[in-house]
Amino acid sequence: MILSLYFVNRFLKAIGQVFFVFFGILMLIDMVEQLRRFSGQNISLTDAATLALMNVPANLYRILPLIFILAAITLFLSLAKSSELVIVRAAGRSGLRFLLAPVLAALALGSLVVAVLNPLVAATTKQYEALYAHQARGAESVLSISENGLWLRQGGPEGQAVIKAVRADLEGTRLYAATFLLYDADGLPLQRIEADEAELTPGAWVLHNAKYWDLTAPNPERGATVQAEARLASELTLDRIRDSFGDPSAIPIWALPDYIAKLEQAGFSARAHRVWLQMEMALPLLLAAMVLIAAGFTMRHARFGKTGQMVLFALSGGFAIFFLRNFAQVLGENGQIPIVLAAWSPPVAAILLSLGLLLHLEDG
Repeated sequence: MILSLYFVNRFLKAIGQVFFVFFGILMLIDMVEQLRRFSGQNISLTDAATLALMNVPANLYRILPLIFILAAITLFLSLAKSSELVIVRAAGRSGLRFLLAPVLAALALGSLVVAVLNPLVAATTKQYEALYAHQARGAESVLSISENGLWLRQGGPEGQAVIKAVRADLEGTRLYAATFLLYDADGLPLQRIEADEAELTPGAWVLHNAKYWDLTAPNPERGATVQAEARLASELTLDRIRDSFGDPSAIPIWALPDYIAKLEQAGFSARAHRVWLQMEMALPLLLAAMVLIAAGFTMRHARFGKTGQMVLFALSGGFAIFFLRNFAQVLGENGQIPIVLAAWSPPVAAILLSLGLLLHLEDG
């Protein structure tokens, strides 16, 4: 038990060291990028640092499997250099039993990451988007889902329009029971439009059975007009509406099931969010797989030589699983493979392959 806690302590220290190294590097890169992006607006160094601080956690969260495999490689190389692995084996403990403590630590830490760090990353991502929009001072198009339907905002130099609809088609280009509230550049209401159906075409919304109210008039209802078909200019496109859904990673995992239910109730496809939810649940297994991959190549005595080559093999295996996971995510979001297969097959395959390699090396 004491020996296992010793190895877990060494592993956690290695994770902390690699994590803070990457944090510092990404922080500097992101600050330079923010300064370059807003160079025309004379952004201050403090504002750039704040934007970078809100954006870096999401970037670190994406590369967490690579951080774990680097930490595991660091651990095994240090143990091999100090001959501690030889001592452990001489004491009668097999390599697989020795690995139990780091693997369980990776599983526990992965579960903690999903439960705690995931909501924190989602919060910092939302804060970054708000700060970025404020700094850019541009007209943004945002879509949100609520219990009352969906809300969409479109902007332009003349002002903004807030759109509410009871439901929509899967692509969000056809709205039903839609309400349009038009505002001028100063944020004052100009017009209200209610339509039975609104279809997005290139450059405009086509409204069916639309009723217009002039909100600048003393009595808007008296001057209201009805048109069987009308057009309302819009710069929205199908791609921009899809982008308005945002990254599923910006939603805390605890709120994701409810968000998926609201999304499907509004008539949209929530497949990408379902894939992300399953992938987050499989993340602890992936982190444990990274530890096993690192062990398969670097848990050997230093006197055997070829240390650099083994480290390169371990990193290549980690990158291969990392990109396989991303590729499976794309296939799952496109509906080409089942969601469960897209989320769980990469970590399971990595664990089985690395266990096979370890069994061959230990008992070969």
